[in-house]
Amino acid sequence: MEATLKKELCSAMLKATGHSGGGCISEGQSYDTDTGRVFVKINHKSEAKLMFDGERASLEAILKTETVKVPKPVKVVELDTGGCVFVMEHLDMRGLTKYSKQLGEQLADLHVHNKRQLEKILKEQQTVGKGAGQSEVAVVEKFGFSVPTCCGYLSQENEWQDDWVMFYSQQRLQHQLNMVEKSYGDREARELWAKLQLKIPQFFTDMVIVPALLHGDLWGGNVAQCAVGPVIYDPASFYGHSEYELGIAGMFGGFNSSFYSAYHEKIPQAPGFENRNQLYQLFHYLNHWNHFGGGYRGSSISIMKKLLK
Repeated sequence: MEATLKKELCSAMLKATGHSGGGCISEGQSYDTDTGRVFVKINHKSEAKLMFDGERASLEAILKTETVKVPKPVKVVELDTGGCVFVMEHLDMRGLTKYSKQLGEQLADLHVHNKRQLEKILKEQQTVGKGAGQSEVAVVEKFGFSVPTCCGYLSQENEWQDDWVMFYSQQRLQHQLNMVEKSYGDREARELWAKLQLKIPQFFTDMVIVPALLHGDLWGGNVAQCAVGPVIYDPASFYGHSEYELGIAGMFGGFNSSFYSAYHEKIPQAPGFENRNQLYQLFHYLNHWNHFGGGYRGSSISIMKKLLK
């Protein structure tokens, strides 16, 4: 692997440093190279390239908004021995302690970035002498993403759709429940979903949802801080409803009240937020059920029952 990395990075030097890491999906190691220190994620699964290509596209999309700091992606490299590595900028990170408020503000800025770009283009088009297509600002008017992304190691369907409720119901919840059905054939889950999918539109009555660029997997393990402020990493991005981001954020802790206050100062909670928050947590409990087994069945079933009351 190291010979491949030297070749791909055009570096005579490749020296492992003391910085290593990784989660339940990939391993990680920092290396010093001719041009500086990089962090390398390694995964030997057959889906590794799909997963890393999606993460690279996610980081690039977030970087372009200039709202919240992420590691700069360098290169995705396939290994001769199978699997893949993803090279990115090395950041000296530690646990998030003093930058929670800034993270809330910057995450809100990320979520409203596309809306502001849309408004900017609309204003330009209304200005005398400015026609459609003359702005260099990239805007997105649908829900989805340009490539598949992985939440964990399971691929997410990101085909573009005009309607958020349809996108979320079909390409997030239905997709997960199809995997549950295939693996477990869970009758109760199947029957609850048959009822719940009919009720989902009621949670979005009178809502106008503008596609927001999301991190997509923002739990406490994917946030940190460096010397200059907060950092988010390991994204599974797509354009969706901004509230979706706060689903998993509330499941496992790691975000304090100053984070939420700062976020909602910029994006106030809309009526019906609590039910939709449960609906967005449902995806992550189902995703955990599909990753880690039946320990997450109870939470998935419980949320579906609660939403049907």
